[in-house]
This record gives sequence, C-alpha cells and structure tokens, in this order.
Amino acid sequence: MATPRDTSRRPDALTLEVVELIGEVVARFHADYEEAAAELSLTGAQAKLLSLLSLEPLPMRKLAQKLKCEPSNVTGIVDRLEARGLVERRPDPGDRRVKVAAATDEGRRVARGLRESLRFAREPLAGLSEGERVALRDALRRMLGE
Repeated sequence: MATPRDTSRRPDALTLEVVELIGEVVARFHADYEEAAAELSLTGAQAKLLSLLSLEPLPMRKLAQKLKCEPSNVTGIVDRLEARGLVERRPDPGDRRVKVAAATDEGRRVARGLRESLRFAREPLAGLSEGERVALRDALRRMLGE
C-alpha cells in the first residue's frame, strides 16, 4: 500500500518557481534536440544512442540502462544506425563473448554536428556570461550529487 507523502514541509514559493523553470528548460532542450535530430534524419532515441556511443563503445545492456528502455529496442536502434554506417558492432576487448556498439568515424562526426547544431546551447546558454555558466554548472552538479 502506498504511503502518503510528507506534506508537513511544503516547498517554498522560490523552490516551486525553480522547479517550474527547470521543467521549462528541460522541455525546450528536448524540443531542440528532437528538431536537431530530425534535421539529420534521426529519431531522438537514435540521436541519444549515437551521442552516447560517440563518447565510448558500450554493450547493448549498458545502452539499454542509459536509455531506460528494453535491450530489444536498443538492438533495433543499433541496427538502423549500423545500416547508415554510423555505428558498428565489435567484440568487447574485455570479454569477446560480448558485443559492444561503437560509433564509426562518420557516426562521431554526425554526433558532433548534432551537439553543435543545438540552438539551446547557442542561444539561451550562450547569452549567459562565463561566470554565470560556471555557477549554473556547479549548481546543477550539486543538485545531481556529483
């Protein structure tokens, strides 16, 4: 049976406003990301997977965890990206029984282009001073426990 949430400590008005603003920032980022992906004929899931693989090769199970989806979905996404020459499957150097997905040179180029094309990074964030961006980054890291 579900337990009621502790409502004795309701968030103050400032905290509620910050939560709303974070929600708007996330929504704008997702919309911009989806649009940038579509311009490259990628779905949002394909773009996210390609971005992850541009950093390092990963086994399918790890990709599924990072994307919060079923491994069978990851297999289909990797298949479509592999057909476009953006991803390849390789044996895992640590365990040759396991396959990892890795971005090809072209896949890394496309992922870099995706990141660079995000208007969200060019417009609202670029409008902040370097000091403001550092403070925002540090605050976000603290919120995430990093």
